[in-house]
Amino acid sequence: MAAMSAVVDLSVDGDIGVLTINSPPVNALSAAVRDGLAAGVAAAVADPAVKAIVLHCAGRTFIAGADISEFGGAMKGASLPAVQAAMEDCPKPIIAAIHGTALGGGLEVALTCHYRVAVPSAKLGLPEVKLGLLPGAGGTQRLPRLVGPEQALKMVTSGTPISAKAALASGLIDEIAPEDGLLEAAKAFARRPNLALVKVRDKQDKVEAARATAPEMFAQFRKDNARAMRGFEAPEANIKCIEAAVNLSFDEGMKVERDLFVPLMMGLQSKAQRYVFFAERQANKVEGLPADAAPLTIGSVGIIGAGTMGGGIAMNFLNAGVPVTIVEMKQEALDRGVATIRKNYENTAAKGRMTAADVEARMGLLTPTLDMEELSAADLVIEAVFETMEIKRDVFGKLDRIAKPGAILASNTSYLNVDEIADVTSRPGSVLGLHFFSPANVMRLLEVVRGAKTEPAVLATAMATAKKIGKVAVVAGVCHGFIGNRMLSSRQAEAMKLIVEGATPEQVDRVLYDFGWPMGPFQMSDLAGLDIGWSAEKSKGETIRDRLCEAGLRGQKNGRGFYDYDAQRNRTPSPVATQIILDYAAEKGVNRREVGDEEILERCLYPMVNEGALILAEGMAQRASDIDIVWINGYGWPVYRGGPMFWADSVGLAKVAERLTHYGYEVAPLLARLAAEEKSFTGQF
Repeated sequence: MAAMSAVVDLSVDGDIGVLTINSPPVNALSAAVRDGLAAGVAAAVADPAVKAIVLHCAGRTFIAGADISEFGGAMKGASLPAVQAAMEDCPKPIIAAIHGTALGGGLEVALTCHYRVAVPSAKLGLPEVKLGLLPGAGGTQRLPRLVGPEQALKMVTSGTPISAKAALASGLIDEIAPEDGLLEAAKAFARRPNLALVKVRDKQDKVEAARATAPEMFAQFRKDNARAMRGFEAPEANIKCIEAAVNLSFDEGMKVERDLFVPLMMGLQSKAQRYVFFAERQANKVEGLPADAAPLTIGSVGIIGAGTMGGGIAMNFLNAGVPVTIVEMKQEALDRGVATIRKNYENTAAKGRMTAADVEARMGLLTPTLDMEELSAADLVIEAVFETMEIKRDVFGKLDRIAKPGAILASNTSYLNVDEIADVTSRPGSVLGLHFFSPANVMRLLEVVRGAKTEPAVLATAMATAKKIGKVAVVAGVCHGFIGNRMLSSRQAEAMKLIVEGATPEQVDRVLYDFGWPMGPFQMSDLAGLDIGWSAEKSKGETIRDRLCEAGLRGQKNGRGFYDYDAQRNRTPSPVATQIILDYAAEKGVNRREVGDEEILERCLYPMVNEGALILAEGMAQRASDIDIVWINGYGWPVYRGGPMFWADSVGLAKVAERLTHYGYEVAPLLARLAAEEKSFTGQF
C-alpha cells in the first residue's frame, strides 16, 4: 500500500487498484483528500498491472460532502474540477464503492467515476441547497443525464438524499452490493470483461427526451413548489441549472452552473445558512459542563397530561422506541389523548411514511393511566399541565414522593420560574425545564432550561435525550419566557402599539411575511387562539386582546379574530376588530397616522435584538448563535436571514442601536458597546 497523501492510500489487488480515502469523521473533500485522489489516479494509470480502479472510503461513510470549513477561504491543493477531469478522462474504468452517504461533492465525485456500486443502506444526494448553494462541481449537469431532469429537479431543490434502491431504479447507480461485501463486489464489477469507459457527461438520452415538454414541466414545478421556495435564492438557481442541462451542451451547462454558483457562494443567504449549519452543532455543546458529567440512562418516560402538548411529547419518545406512561385526571381526557396519538400515526401511515405494523409498535409502547403512582419506575417524568405556578408546584410535590431516586423531573413550562417549581421537591438538582414547541411531535426546537440547582449529569442527560428524539436543543437560563418567548413578548408588544398608532393588523402581518416569516403576529395570534391565558372573570377591557375576547372574537377556533375566516380558513380583515382598535385608540387619545413598512419592520424586530442582547449579558443564553437557533427552529425566523442576532449583525449594530434610540428604547448595554466598538454578536461580520 502506498500513501498518496496523509489521508489517501493506493493498494493493488491483482489487476485492480484500490484507492482508499481515510479522513475521519466523514471523508470530506479537504485539500488532502483532493491531492490524494489526484496522485492516486495518476499512479494507478501509470501502473501497467492495474486494469481498473475502485474508489472506496474507510470508516462509516463514502465522501459525505465538501469540507465546509474551506468555504470562502483561499484555495489550497488540487482543485476539485481538476481531480474530476482526471477521473472522468482516466483511460482505466473507475468504480465508486459507496456506503454510508455520498452527498454533495461526494456524489459529484462519484458521478465522474465510470460506474457506481452501493450497499442497500447507502444514501445519495445533493444537499447544497440547504446551505444556500447549488452543486458547483457538475452535479446539476451530470445528475439529470443519469436520472432525468424531473428527478434531478426534486433532488437539487429539496436536498433530500435518496436510497440505494431508488438510486438503482433511477439509473444513478449501476449495482447494489451486499451490505458486508462492498469492496469485493466493487472489485468483481471492475473485473468484468470489456468494461466500457462510460462518461456521464456524454449521456444525452434522458435530457433529449425531456426537451420538448421541458417548458411546461419547469413551469409546473415552480408553481407547485412556490410556497416552499419562497424567499430563497438557491432553489431557483438550481432550477435554472437543470434547465441548462436540458437545453444546452454539457460545457455550456457547466458555464451556467459556475456563473450561478459564485454569486450564491458570495451572497448573504448562503453565509447565513452555513452559519446556521454550524450554529446547530454548537448549540449542543454546554459550556462549563464537567467532563465527567455522563448522561443517565433514560429507558422509560412518564408524561403528565394527555392534551395536545402531552400527546405530542409522548410521540417523540414512542418514535425513538422509548416506553411512555401517560397520565390524565379523567378517563375521557385520557381516551381522547390516546385516540389523537393513534390518529396522528394512522394519518402518517396513510401517506406511506410508516406501516400499519409501525403504528402498532409505537402504540404498544404507550401505557395510558389515571394513576400517577404508575410513574414510580420512570427514568424521566415530564409534566405538561396547565401553565400556572400553583398547579405545577402541586404536581411536582406529588412527583417528588412518587418518582424513584435518580429520576429526572422536567416541566414543559413556557414562561414560569423553574427554580420555584424545583423548590417544592427534595431533589432540586434533578429538576429542569424541557420546553417543547407545539406541535411537539413536529417542531424541532427544545429549550432545555437549566435551574440554579440542576445537576450537571441531569443537564447532560437532557441534551443527549433531545438528540435521541431528533430535537435541536438549546440551553436557557431561568427567566420569564426563557429565550424565545421572552423575545417574542417584545415583538408582540410593539406590534400592538403599531396598530393603535395607525398601522393595520394586515399591514403588519404583510411586512413580516414579506421579510420571510410563515405568518405575521396577528395571524399567529388568531391561529393560537386569542383567549389562551385570558380569563373572562378577570378581564377588565384594559387591552385590545381583552376587548376582542369580550366581544367573542377568539381567532380561528370560532372564525372571528383580528381576521374573519371562512370555512376554508381564508381570512379577511375583521370590521369588528378594526372598530375595537379604532375605539381603543380614540379612548387613549392617540392621533392615528400612516405608518410605513420600514418602521413596522424596525419596530417589530429591533426590540427583539435588544432583548437578545440583554439575554446574552445576563447569561440566559450561552451564545448569540443559540438565540438564532431558537428563533429559526421554534418560531419560523427565515433561515436564509440567519436568526435575529446574525441578521442584526448584517444590518449593522450601529444602525440597530440608532433606530432603537429613535423609537424611544433604552439600548441594551451589550448592544451599545458592540456598536461603539464596531463588533458583532456572532463574529460573522
